[in-house]
Amino acid sequence: MAKAIHMMIRVLDEARSTDFYEKGFGLKVADRLDFEKFTLVYLRNPENDFEVELTVNKGQTEPYDLGNGYGHLAFAVDDLEAEHERFKELGFQPRDIVEFAPGGEVIAKFFFVSDPDGYQIEVLQRGGRYQ
Repeated sequence: MAKAIHMMIRVLDEARSTDFYEKGFGLKVADRLDFEKFTLVYLRNPENDFEVELTVNKGQTEPYDLGNGYGHLAFAVDDLEAEHERFKELGFQPRDIVEFAPGGEVIAKFFFVSDPDGYQIEVLQRGGRYQ
């Protein structure tokens, strides 16, 4: 059986991105590999060993074209309303909380926020299949 270990995104500013992910999701630098043309920064929190890999291409000055293929990264939290308020206080500009209720039954409650490079992140209330 395969185990998911990380997802990678390209970022322009390492410090700005690590600051966002630490303040927003408690992800801290677990490892940093510096190469001639790029740097890899692995972020994780104590809750699990899945990592977000930030790739910083040296010399890249223009924002990345995210295209139409990227969807989002998702995090589950214990108190969605409190996290939404905290994100607002941090100046992260989260979108409104949404209840997803196909067929009338709420199966997910969430909000989206953009990271400094425009990647979309879904923040879900922990429960049901979203643990």
